[in-house]
Amino acid sequence: MAGESVIPEVEMNAGADQAAATVRVTVVQAASVFYDTPATLDKAEKLIAEAAGYGSQLVLFPEVFIGGYPHGCTFGLVVGNRTAKGKEDFRKYHASAIDVPGPEVSRLAALAGKYKVFLVIGVVERAGYTLYNTVLTFDPLGKYLGKHRKLMPTALERVFLGCGDGSTIPVYDTPIGKIGALICWENRMPLMRTAMYAKGIEIYCAPTVDCMTTWQASMTHIALEGGCFVLSAIPFTRRKDYPTPPEYTFGGLEEEPSPESVVCSGGSVIISPSGTVLAGPNFEGEALLTADLDLGEIVRAKFDFDVVGHYSRPEVLSLVVKTDPKAAVSFVSDAEKTSAEKRDDVLKT
Repeated sequence: MAGESVIPEVEMNAGADQAAATVRVTVVQAASVFYDTPATLDKAEKLIAEAAGYGSQLVLFPEVFIGGYPHGCTFGLVVGNRTAKGKEDFRKYHASAIDVPGPEVSRLAALAGKYKVFLVIGVVERAGYTLYNTVLTFDPLGKYLGKHRKLMPTALERVFLGCGDGSTIPVYDTPIGKIGALICWENRMPLMRTAMYAKGIEIYCAPTVDCMTTWQASMTHIALEGGCFVLSAIPFTRRKDYPTPPEYTFGGLEEEPSPESVVCSGGSVIISPSGTVLAGPNFEGEALLTADLDLGEIVRAKFDFDVVGHYSRPEVLSLVVKTDPKAAVSFVSDAEKTSAEKRDDVLKT
């Protein structure tokens, strides 16, 4: 399995037939098994199987479902100092992350193929000793399509997660529509959203851990702004979904939460291009939210407002997206140097 996308990204106005079709989708609202990636993969399979049983063609999981979101963990950080326990917390979190590609990615691909679904799932990606907040996408044939790394980690996430770059912001042209994902507060970045709209996104996936009621307003705005279906998957977690103290403690609280205390209250939702809520928001517990998407709604919405089409003013406002990967180190052999560089080397000697 290659690490790169196996199908092309969308070019604006290219791709699938715009005739009306209906697509059934499911959003998963569930907790990870923290520090236990094999168990989380087993749980993911059960949820995928259940969604497939409903006839769903696409299944979306929350942000960093594989690896888990470290709610309350401070990693022992204060300005100017790191504690030994915090460093050990990071070691355990790093051990729960997955390599892309790697055996866990192969298993997820096999699950997408087994249950014949498009699978969009958040993972903690391990690249050497740096971790990334990443979304992986798979097709019903069991193929890994590619990944998106969160461009800007939020708040304290910047300490234990790396930043993505423009090389991993794909939108995939598929038989059920053009699918892409932005993670959590990336969805508040107007220019990131504009890049996705310019790639023709139709099924906009927004995995997050933001369970605040204000998130719902953002999701409705994006559906209306982009003329697309918005699917947002948010975990529902309790204190008991994390290891007990002293192995895992919650910082910034006056007292340790009780096992049944809600840590993340969900709020997963599916919204149409007209702003109609098709499923959710659910704040009750773990759940699967399923809806049928009438893709004809996209065309009807674009008649009113096409943000990168007839409603754009590129002679006044425009966006440049740099999609080349950014490497910390590049190695260039003598054979690859230009003649000008070689002349410079001679002059220096």
